[in-house]
Amino acid sequence: MKKEIDVARIEAAVKEILLALGDDPKRAGIAETPKRVAKMYQQVFEGMTYTNDELVQLFGVTFEEEGFSHNASDLVVVRDIPIFSYCEHHLALMYDMSVTIAYLPKEKVIGLSKLARIADMVGRRLQLQERIGKEIAEIVRKITASDAVCVYITGAHSCMTARGICKPGSTTTTITYEGEAFDENPELRKEFVSLIGK
Repeated sequence: MKKEIDVARIEAAVKEILLALGDDPKRAGIAETPKRVAKMYQQVFEGMTYTNDELVQLFGVTFEEEGFSHNASDLVVVRDIPIFSYCEHHLALMYDMSVTIAYLPKEKVIGLSKLARIADMVGRRLQLQERIGKEIAEIVRKITASDAVCVYITGAHSCMTARGICKPGSTTTTITYEGEAFDENPELRKEFVSLIGK
């Protein structure tokens, strides 16, 4: 069952943060800020209201064509899906994120737009970039039963660019591999990366 985000509790917490910062929550410029932030959080953290298994159910529409066949080079690749997320360590924005998903079909192929929806919803959680890739790969595997899924992500983290070390322009890259085929054929990892053009 889908969880609900406690908007009233977020409003109260934001009001306390404004007080802790030494501002007046009743001041005209920020009087509505707690409500605005709560509404924003409800949207940007929507993925937290679903489990991964619920996302499998939500986006698990596949095409199972009679006579569908493939060979080892028939990869499905969806490149450069834009997403955003928030770092769980500082609640800082992860931005300019791009996700590329590649998988080796078996009997099932997933609608291409569903891959983008999965990536978007997984990002809408308190996250680590490494976990985003792992969760996307696990969901795609559960839907397609593929033996080989690769998720390539690049992104900028405001916890690095706007605070702490303050290095704007730095990016983080992660590559996640899921599936038995990678254990059976170590060269497949290299092939996946070369085929997704990274």
